[in-house]
Amino acid sequence: MIVPPLSELTLTGARCLVDGAMQDGMLTIRDGFIDFDAGGQHLALDGYDVLPGIIDLHGDAFEHHIAPRPTAPFPIELGLTGTDRDAAAHGVTTAWMAQSWSWEGAARGPDFAEAFLAAHQTLKPNLLTDLRVQIRCETHTVETEERLINAVRDFGVDYVIFNNHLDEAIEIAQKYPERIGAWASRAGRTSEEHMEVVRRTKESGPRVPRYLCNLAVAFDNLGVRYGSHDDGDANTRDYYSNIGAKICEFPTHRSAAAIARTLGDPVVMGAPNVVRGGSQAGNISAAMLIREGLCDALVSDYHYPTLAQAAQALADQGLKDFADAWALISTRPAQIMGLTDRGTLAQGKRADLVIRNRENRQIEATMVGGRWSYLSNGVAHRLSQAPRAMRHAAE
Repeated sequence: MIVPPLSELTLTGARCLVDGAMQDGMLTIRDGFIDFDAGGQHLALDGYDVLPGIIDLHGDAFEHHIAPRPTAPFPIELGLTGTDRDAAAHGVTTAWMAQSWSWEGAARGPDFAEAFLAAHQTLKPNLLTDLRVQIRCETHTVETEERLINAVRDFGVDYVIFNNHLDEAIEIAQKYPERIGAWASRAGRTSEEHMEVVRRTKESGPRVPRYLCNLAVAFDNLGVRYGSHDDGDANTRDYYSNIGAKICEFPTHRSAAAIARTLGDPVVMGAPNVVRGGSQAGNISAAMLIREGLCDALVSDYHYPTLAQAAQALADQGLKDFADAWALISTRPAQIMGLTDRGTLAQGKRADLVIRNRENRQIEATMVGGRWSYLSNGVAHRLSQAPRAMRHAAE
């Protein structure tokens, strides 16, 4: 059972990111929302920063919790619980888990996706983080149109991304035939069976445009936001934008990001790309796009810790001041998804926040809707000592 939100707690002595700037002041959590009138117990946080909770639009770290090794899967429920704690420990308060809906089958196929959605729906009321599901829809899944729309509607999915990795998969199979066996094995098929699936999937190409347009109409009617993944050029981004897939996720070339900016489509890049100094796949640098004003938000991709680290790295490198850098993982993602109740520390907003040690830059506490989802080190100690301090003051 989830505990109720804090009735009143005032944070004092910290720097707070308010109105786009780091400011000294105090902030009160009252019945799960942010207020600026002091009240209730006080928690002294000198030496700390209070920041808006991190909003992650795309992450697949949950896959490592479900199957830490390819041959060692665990129950989905156990994986979701681990993901919940992992996200909270790194300041994430709202997150979309990117679950594939692919012709590849196994953990990437529709059967698994539906099981994942069902497990998530059951566990969601007891999760500490606001975990949601993004469906990564492979464009050549034309036979599943009705099934996908039903799943999106029945499980309340609010975010879908289109991607097409078929040609890339075929190219890899042709260049590195020794990989086909492992690829097929993950889907529970022989190499011959798997390549037959690839062949049939490739033949469905002429039906893909109508399929995507039908999905776009359905998503519009359901109020689902949608976009595309790995746009390789301006024409690809223009095509997806024209059918309503406005979010440009991980463009692989500058031209796609540039046309997205012209079209008013938000561009999302990976935080690991920033922290590592480039793309692990050899694609475009996220820092370069940020420098040119062509990136609107950063996401965890596959590693939650890099979200806060990327914001700090951008500030350290002089690409953005810290407040603007943190907005890439809080304010801007909230705006992209139309979440008007979070993303900033403002009067009446949901009390989703992060408390960070200013000296070592470590996150020591995370709060979601006025409930602690993570507590450690100095903040945990100060909080445990706060009632004693209040009693002494009263005496």
